[in-house]
This record gives sequence, C-alpha cells and structure tokens, in this order.
Amino acid sequence: MAELYALPCGADFPKAFVAGLIAKMAGRPPEAMARVTVYANSGRMRRKIAEAFDAHGTRLLPRLRLITDLGSDPMAALPPAVPKLRRRLELGQLVQRLLNAAPDLAPGAGAADLAESLQDLMAEMQDEGVSPEALERLDIADHAAHWQRSLAFIRIVARFFEGGDAAPDAEARQRALVAALAAAWAETPPADPVVVAGSTGSRGATALFLEAVARLPEGWVVLPGFDFDQPGPVWQSLFQGRFPAEDHPQYRHAALLRALDLAPSAVRLWDTAPAPAPDRNRLLSLALRPAPVTDQWLAEGPRLPDLRPATQAMTLIEAPDPRTEALAIALRLRRAAEDGQRAALITPDRMLARRVIAALDRWGITPDDSAGQPLILSPPGRFLRHVAALYGERLSVEALLTLLKHPITATGNGARGDHLRHTRDLELRLRRRGPAFPGPADLAAWAETSPAEGRAAWAAWLGDALGPTPALGGDRMVLDWVEGHLALAETLAAGPGGSAEASELWREAGGREAARVMQGLRTEAPHGGAVSPDDYRELVASLMNSGSVRGSETVHPGIAIWGTLEARVQGADLVILGGLVDGVWPQQPPPDPWMSRRMRMDAGLRSPERAVGLSAHDFQQAVGAPEVVLSRALKSAEAETVPSRWLNRMVNLMAGLPTRGGPEALAAMRARGAELVALARAVERPAGGIPRATRPAPQPPLDQRPTELAVTGIRSLIRDPYQIYARRILRLEPLPPIGIEPDARMRGTVLHHIIERFVRERPEAEDQPAARDRLMEIAEAELAAQIPWAASQRMWRARLERVAAAFVATEFERMARGKPVVLERAGSVRLDDLGFTLTARPDRIDQLTDGRVHIYDYKTGSPPTKKQQEAFDKQMLLEAAMAERGGFEALGHADVEGITYIGMKDPAGAKPDYLEGGVTMKTWEGLERLLTHYLKGGRGYVARRAMHSTQDASDYDHLSRFGEWDVTDAPVETPVDGYGAVLGEEDRA
Repeated sequence: MAELYALPCGADFPKAFVAGLIAKMAGRPPEAMARVTVYANSGRMRRKIAEAFDAHGTRLLPRLRLITDLGSDPMAALPPAVPKLRRRLELGQLVQRLLNAAPDLAPGAGAADLAESLQDLMAEMQDEGVSPEALERLDIADHAAHWQRSLAFIRIVARFFEGGDAAPDAEARQRALVAALAAAWAETPPADPVVVAGSTGSRGATALFLEAVARLPEGWVVLPGFDFDQPGPVWQSLFQGRFPAEDHPQYRHAALLRALDLAPSAVRLWDTAPAPAPDRNRLLSLALRPAPVTDQWLAEGPRLPDLRPATQAMTLIEAPDPRTEALAIALRLRRAAEDGQRAALITPDRMLARRVIAALDRWGITPDDSAGQPLILSPPGRFLRHVAALYGERLSVEALLTLLKHPITATGNGARGDHLRHTRDLELRLRRRGPAFPGPADLAAWAETSPAEGRAAWAAWLGDALGPTPALGGDRMVLDWVEGHLALAETLAAGPGGSAEASELWREAGGREAARVMQGLRTEAPHGGAVSPDDYRELVASLMNSGSVRGSETVHPGIAIWGTLEARVQGADLVILGGLVDGVWPQQPPPDPWMSRRMRMDAGLRSPERAVGLSAHDFQQAVGAPEVVLSRALKSAEAETVPSRWLNRMVNLMAGLPTRGGPEALAAMRARGAELVALARAVERPAGGIPRATRPAPQPPLDQRPTELAVTGIRSLIRDPYQIYARRILRLEPLPPIGIEPDARMRGTVLHHIIERFVRERPEAEDQPAARDRLMEIAEAELAAQIPWAASQRMWRARLERVAAAFVATEFERMARGKPVVLERAGSVRLDDLGFTLTARPDRIDQLTDGRVHIYDYKTGSPPTKKQQEAFDKQMLLEAAMAERGGFEALGHADVEGITYIGMKDPAGAKPDYLEGGVTMKTWEGLERLLTHYLKGGRGYVARRAMHSTQDASDYDHLSRFGEWDVTDAPVETPVDGYGAVLGEEDRA
C-alpha cells in the first residue's frame, strides 16, 4: 500500500522534514540513517536539509541527492544526454531547410525562434511521454489548416523519438531512467528507505518517480504545502467538468493521490510540529476553492475562526506605483535586518527585485538573491553582445562609441587612461564632423590632425580590429562566427599591445560564466551549419539571457530574495510576496504556436493552467509563514493594475465576513501597509523645501554683450534671447548628438547645395526637360556624396523628383526676369551708433532686368507666414534692408523689389512678397530699437521669451532649468558677469 506524507502550508520544510526523518529513524541503529537516500527537488532544498541536520548535532547523514541526478549513476545503462545547445542548433538547421522548401509555412518567422519553441515542445513531449504518433491521431477538425502547418514542423522532431543507439535528450533519458528504476524496484525493492522531499510532481517524469517511491515498502514521499483543511468533495471536484482544475493550488497533489488510488485523508502529517498559522491556512483554503466558490463561502465562512488574530501578522501594501512599492518592501526588510528576523522577498517580477536591491543598497544591505543577475546584463555579457552586433552592419558612430566606452575595452595593456582620452577626442570629432559610418581611413585621418602621443598607434589598432567587420555579412558557419566573435572581443578587450588574459573580459563571476557559455557554443558550433549575422546575434543573446551571474560580494545572512520555486523551501520568519498583480502572480502563459488548449489536453501535454496552479500553490504555501507582507502597486506605467486573483479572493472573502471580524482584520492589514507606504514617501521627501529656479533673464555687462549677429540670430534674440546669452557670452556650444542622423536640417543643407550647383552650372541654351534631367543628375551626385544612408538617398531623391518639373518651370520664369548675382555669399552692415554689425548669407539674390533685386530663400519645410515675418522671423526682411544699405558688395545700394520663400513641397505655389510702404525701413528701425535695449539699455536675456510653440525645445533649456519655472512666470532680471556669476551690490557699483 502506497504511503504519502506532507507538511502544512507555511511550515519550515527543511527543518520539519529533518525533524520528522530523525523521529522516523529513532528506533533504528545510528548507521541506518547513512543508508537512507533522500531526493530533494532543488539544490537549495538539498543545502537547507543539510544545514538542518547540522542543527541536530553530530550524527550520520543520509545520502542527499537531487531528483535530476538520477542519471548521474555510473551504472546507468543509457548513454549521456545530448546537450541542449546541440539539439537546438540541429533543429535550427532542420527548420531552416523546411522554410527554404516551403516558405509559406511560417511567413515572417525566424528559424532560430521556431527552433527554440520546437525544442521546448519536444522536451515537454519527452518528459510527459507523448510520442509524435499521438499528435498525428488528434482530432483537428476545427484547426485543420493551422494543424497541418504545425505538423510539418513537429514531424521534424520525430527522428529524435526513435531511440536506438542514438544519444537521447535529457528529458527522454530522465523518463527512461525513472521507468527502468520503477521496473527494477517492482521486482527487487531497495532494502533501505528512499525519501522524496519537497517535490509536487509537476512534470511527467518526476510524477512517475514519486509514484514509484510511494509504492516502495520503505518509500516515503513528503509533499510540501498540503492543504489538510480542504474537504473531500472539493478534492473530488478538481477532476470534474470538461477540463480538470489544474489552476488550483492543490491539483498536483490531487493528481498524485489519484494515480496512487489514495484518498486525501490517507495523507499523513510528517512532523508533529503545528503549522505557523493554522487559522490563516483555513482562511486561504476556503478563499482558493475552485470556482464557483461563493456558495461555499456562504456556507463555510461563518465557521472560520476570528480573522483578527489569524491575520494579526499580515500586512497589505497597496502602493501608488512600483517605485514606492519597492521602497516600502526594502524598508520592511531593513527593519527585519535590524531586529534579527530571517526575511525573504518572494516575487516572479525581476524588475521589482532589482528595485528592492537598489533601495537596500543605500543602507549597505546586500540580500542573497537566488536568481542572481542575468549574464546578458553583466559587463562581459553586454560586451560580447555589442561585439556580435557589429557583424553584418556598417559600423555606426553609436556602435563604435558604445564599444570604446565599455569598461572592459582596452583593459589588458595597463593604459586604460590613454584609451579613454583618445576615445573622448575621437567622440568630439565624430559628433561635430562625422562621418556617420567611420572606417579605418577616417580614423587614420583623424589621428593625423593631432600629434598627441600614442594617437596614431591607437587609431591603427582600432582600424585593424574593426575594419573588416562590415564585410562579414551573409551566411557563415556557426563555428566561423564564434571564432571571429571571440577573436575580435579579445582584441578589443586587450587594447593596443595588450593581452586578453590580462583584460577584464574573462575575470570575476561574470567573465567566468561568459567564458563557459561561449566555450559551450564553440564546442557545439559544428552542429549548427551556416547562419546569417542576424541569427547569430539572436543565438548569442539567447544564450547570454539564459546564463546567470551570482555576485561574489558578501550578502546579508538573514535577508534573501527568492523566486517562486524557493517559496517551497521556506525557513523565513518574515515572507514578503511582492508584485501581487495579475500578469505577475500568476504570470501570463506564453502563446503556444503549435497547439490549442484542448489539443494539449487530448495529447497528454501540460496545459497553460498547470503553471497557474503551481504558482497558486507557491502563493498558498508562502502565505502560511509566521509573518507575511502582501504587496502590490495600484498603478504601473500610468495604468491601473488588476490585483492578483488569489489576493482578490482573499480580500473579498474577508470583506464579506463581518461576523468573523473580516472587515476589521482587512482594515488593520491595510493600515500596517499604509504605514510602510508613508514611511517610503517620507524617505524620499527632502528634509527641506525643494528650491525651484526662477525664469532667468541674466544681465551681463554692456561691454561683454555680442556686437555682431547674423540675421538668423536676430530671430533667436526675439524668440529666445537666453540662447544668445549662452552661446555668444558664455560661449557654450551645444554638443552635437552621437551619430549623424538624416534629419530635416541635413535635408535642407543638401537641398541648398543641389540648387546652388544647378543655378551656377546652368547653360545659356537649355530647355526645361534638359534642365530637369540636369537637376536630378546633380541631386544624384550630391546625395551620393553627402548622405551615407541608402534609404534616405532614395526617399529624398523621390521627393525632389516629384517637384523637379514644377521647380524648373518656376526657375525659367525667374531667369526670364533676371539673373542670380549673390549665391550663398556673405554680406554685412555696420550700425555705427550701436557699434554693432549685422551679417547675412542669403540663399540667392537676383538682379532684375529693371535694375532692382529680388531675394529668394529655399525652404524644405513650411515657410513663415507674413505675420510671423513681421513679428519674429525677420531674416528675409533684414536681408532686404541690408541690400538697400549696400550690405552685399556685388549689389551696391540696391532697390529691392520683393522677397520670396520657395517652398520645395510646392515650388509652383511660391508667392512673392513685394516690399511696399516702407516695410524695410520699419524693420530696420525695429532692429535698432531692439539692439538699443540690449546694447545700451541693459535688458536681460529672457529664457523662452516668445517661442513659436510651448512644445518647442531649446538647446539651453537644461541650463535655464526650464521645467522648474513656467512660461507664464515673470522673468527675473539678474546682473551677472561674463562668466554667468551673479554680481553682488558692491560688484554692480
């Protein structure tokens, strides 16, 4: 007769398990314990069991093993399992061949992603004992088209189920070993006890192992978190209906009982120690009943004990946002550290865990994080990923600087400081002058611009290392990719004249884990065939994402962060369940590209609800701890969150039991949580008031104000005077962004070059079709020379081609009235009374046949309206006034007929503005008044005085601290010196 044992929810499983095992073996000689074999469900459980034995003094220990170590026995008849990476690479080749032969099977899908998903399906089939033939027999009447596509891929894996002498996969090998072990035990049971501790049998092979152990004469299965309060009819209801209730926390226990033909009442308590919170366990048992539950709540709720004592050690945090939630949790963990409590945060939300770790760091508390840091986020992981991203792509400025600034680059030659200095100088050059895609020749040319020591050798090292990478496109063998990837990574890490061994690439925990992952890829690479650069990058990123790095720093012995699997280990005085929102507890199941839920059940595969049930079991078990904090954020990313279904059930049940003190208990839980939230807000609140800047209007000395501006600068002086102050007086030039982008400014610059060449090179006798062709030839040449992005070249050429005929037609009309005299040539006018010079570089000024002139300006965007020109955008009017005052040498004192903005979106729609009524005189007088206010009156340079839109950004918004003040605030004029320092009363005097 099979026997099952269990421990209640909330029990310290390792401690209670060891106490029960010692009691079980009490009547036997001491050496009998050494013959006991204990199979733990995880490495952490095994360590905790060993520690619990240490607490009982000196004695012989049982053999402690893992369930997954069944195949490590050297007597096992099966060959070693095939490495998962090798199988994935093999599947990738098979999937790619299938897609090449029938690309319509999965349009737009990548072979690497399909291979990974197919490998997961194959592993599940082998673990659950489902053969490909079983899938072929499924009833797919409602999914015929989709299923035929799925079967085309699933048939790929049929060869891996054939067995024979071929090496099996890990899941198939484990199931075969369990089956062989069960058959051997059925004939010859082991003479000594065999115990399974902490497993729920959630996977097929593990469930078979639990059944085999339970049937042994001295086989003991100890289940974690068993609900001893759940009535028999509820246990039976888990298997009623169309689908079994796999999302219930006790379903896996119920499935094992059913397989062993045992009633729930047959499960015996392993240890006599009571649960930490038995009344709370009764509350959770009722709250988590399978739906429908309201009738059971009405019938059984009044029979619950008083909920106020049961929930006295429970806290409910409902934080306004994830940041506050993390800080509130960190504060509770800090209090636990001060009080000597063993505390653990349990959450599947790694972002929340990282926030809590960051918050604890301010108090010098480093928790024991069971998950560690993903390798892909560690310095070596990021470095290797950045290097892999170079292949198949042109080397951009962003990619180059990302690598050069990485903390691992050039750490193998003892000259990291020189490397950073050269990197800084190169960055400034690339920001200001480009090119967008630097190559070895560009690096060599830059090195020649300065005799700085070591620059030429450094540039040569960098050019030699990175020069060949863009050419490495197309499909290559995985092994070739790996070798080239590692060679380039080590070269960059070593630095000029350095060695990879002396660099930081393979050092510390992250470097060792990265070396292990890349060595594994190098070993299995011959099985991967040929892949594209994109597929190789995805492969490296996936492998890095699966690796984990545990820090080497000393952790706090009493503070831990666990995943949901570690919730079964327990052993904490305080348990915090964080991130209790739907989509986190439980996590959303990933979409299944192969089968529907019904098809999975018919085939015998795991349903999405099984993962939900396991998460529910972890929740139920954790809530039974001595002290519990339940935490969630009310909002995330500005959206309302939905509370976890289990938390929601518990809250609703408590709120509906006034006779058992439920509403009062719930209010007390929330009040304790509100205290932590208030404390979190207080921690982040500055001790004093937050000083806010006023809207600046600095008043530098008159003799330090600019005495020369271009006509475009007058627009800034009107709309944003602070920009003139920062750029011309403080001499603060905005640093160009990293990388040159094909933006509107570049498009305008190229367009001006095209039109200038077109006008300059115009033959006398030329018809409109020939002129149009010549315009497009010039555009082709200029775009090819100045725009390194092929897509932008084609797009901008197409835009110009659409308006080329209209532009040429209007150009012939202009040429019939006059000829260009000034093309992109500078001019200036001196205002002697103010000691000021106004400069301009007009796009074009034509001398008309009647002796007057006309000024043109080309616009790729929308030209300013007439009212905007009169009030703010005075560029063209000022150029006209300058022409009248002899500002352009080629014109002398000219009579200006008018001005025209030629919008390149609609050249035919350009309307001339004929200057009448003394408009240029009024503009010039307005300029003199404006300049007098600044150069003689001492007016302050107001920030964002009259921006076109409140959404417009200035290069100096951060300097003026815009945001701390609003455009409705009155400017505060402040005397300053030429360096921006505020002058005191004595300084002003």
